[in-house]
Amino acid sequence: MPLAGLAAVATVLVAPLAPAVSAPAYTVQTLHFAVTTGPADETPCDIVGDLYLPAAASSASRVPAILTTNGFGGSKDDQAAWGADFATKGYAVLSYSGLGFGGSSCKITLDDPDWDGKAASQLVSYLGGAGGIAYTDAAHTTAAPALDVVQLDQRNHDGGTSAHDPRVGLIGGSYGGGFQFAVAGRDPRVDALVPIITWNDLSYSLAPNNTDKVASDRVSSTNSGATKLAWGLGFSALGLTGDVQNQQIPGDPIPCPNFADWVCPALLTAGTTGYFDAASVAAARHASVASYMGGVKAPTLLMQGQADTLFNLNEATATYRALKAQGTTVKMVWQHYGHSSNGMLPGENAYLVSRATAWFAHYLMGTDVSTGPEFAYYRDWLDTGDAGATFASSKSFPVGAGQALRLSGGGLLGAGTLTSGTPLAGSQSFTTPGAGAPVSFPETDVVSGFVKDPVADAVDVPGTYAAWSTGPLGSKLDVVGSPVATLKVDAPSAALTQGTGEAGQLVLFLKVQDVDASGHAVTINALEAPVRIADVTKPFTTTLPAIVHRFAPGHTLRFVVAGGSVNYRGGLTSTPVTIASGSGQTLTLPVVP
Repeated sequence: MPLAGLAAVATVLVAPLAPAVSAPAYTVQTLHFAVTTGPADETPCDIVGDLYLPAAASSASRVPAILTTNGFGGSKDDQAAWGADFATKGYAVLSYSGLGFGGSSCKITLDDPDWDGKAASQLVSYLGGAGGIAYTDAAHTTAAPALDVVQLDQRNHDGGTSAHDPRVGLIGGSYGGGFQFAVAGRDPRVDALVPIITWNDLSYSLAPNNTDKVASDRVSSTNSGATKLAWGLGFSALGLTGDVQNQQIPGDPIPCPNFADWVCPALLTAGTTGYFDAASVAAARHASVASYMGGVKAPTLLMQGQADTLFNLNEATATYRALKAQGTTVKMVWQHYGHSSNGMLPGENAYLVSRATAWFAHYLMGTDVSTGPEFAYYRDWLDTGDAGATFASSKSFPVGAGQALRLSGGGLLGAGTLTSGTPLAGSQSFTTPGAGAPVSFPETDVVSGFVKDPVADAVDVPGTYAAWSTGPLGSKLDVVGSPVATLKVDAPSAALTQGTGEAGQLVLFLKVQDVDASGHAVTINALEAPVRIADVTKPFTTTLPAIVHRFAPGHTLRFVVAGGSVNYRGGLTSTPVTIASGSGQTLTLPVVP
């Protein structure tokens, strides 16, 4: 990846959104924290953080607290805007550098609850008045006084009592979103969460398989999908910056000394084979809220990005549904901003800051303020700068009604009209490339928001894909949610090898495109749905990444099934594929009026 592109990715990973900062009415002190991590408390770490205290806070006038940390590759300094803003609003704020980053020791453990969650839980204890944790120096020789200005709770979220129980909320984006689940899943003292653009299941994030899901409301699948190439490289490179910070030399004694031991071998193997082995999937899921959702009981406001090829909207959707099902208070916002966008669009920042501020005011301050709608989503086609207009609100989720478009002969999507008519007979055939070659070129998923893509249109190499298109639309078509494709393919050679595990399975890439009247094609937010099909003799269902998109009048909606992608490691074996039309071959879109 070019260095400029990597720097752009790092900017996104560490700077999710920022409030406007008022004049200082607070103090800031840098502290070091002695914590232990690991399943058996076997590893001591030094964590560096900045403590922001409102000028009026005292033992007689206690205030609620907020704990926050950086995105991947960042440091405590990235959260300075939040620290200043919330301290001005009357909160004690502790912003710290996550393990392995920004001066904090220990390895990068991908927000694993046994490591990052356990460390953050000890910071919660510090906020609750526990002594023997904070020091003024990295050697931990000079103890800082115990904190006695944070409001304490009588009951935790399990209904019991806990020592050193502060009124505390958590906020942060990306990696700083994952840590919130890691600590809240094990610590019932946490009172409110605002996770921004973060993951549900890392095995899906890094090698998604959008079919064979373990449950209809999950992103986790029964087998690994297709490895994201550029994102894996970007994470490895950013992780190595932690090696430099900690004066570690890559390759001595292992390739990535600053990572948990399983990470770099897993990325190397997955980059070669195109999928994660079972042990790596298990390790990635252990560091994911999908595996410990039941422990998350604090009210949670999820904010997820539409322009995000790393942690797409389906991840927040899975977390939302799981929290809702278990009775945890939860609401969700789909903003446009994500890991693949270049900053905020008009109206976004003000709206998101106001939602986070209201969430904490309600659940931490105890003020009688609305926490906003159950579900809200940004409509980039309005682009008015007025948050009240660009964000649509709903009292429930999901929104929209499913419209099924049938795959018809002649490459038609739908027949007669958009949603009715008899499908024409016909089929399309193509061959997937060998060695996982990239024969499909949508927008590049990591840096497309920052630099111009090398091709003007989303293109596929002839003979390596099948496509179906509507005619020019007579009126606008607004889609909000996950398109769902039901397909049956004919791939005899894949049927012979599919019993050999992931290596012998057919890999395809499904995507929805918007084609304007001049023929310019765009893959919506560069989002694709890799599928690794366990049994090609049976129909399969694919839940594509959710989108919020208006297809304008005169534009065409195109559905593509491709054999490869520049953004993923595809299947290793060249495979002939035929897809016939018929009533069972459908693409269903969640359409809103």
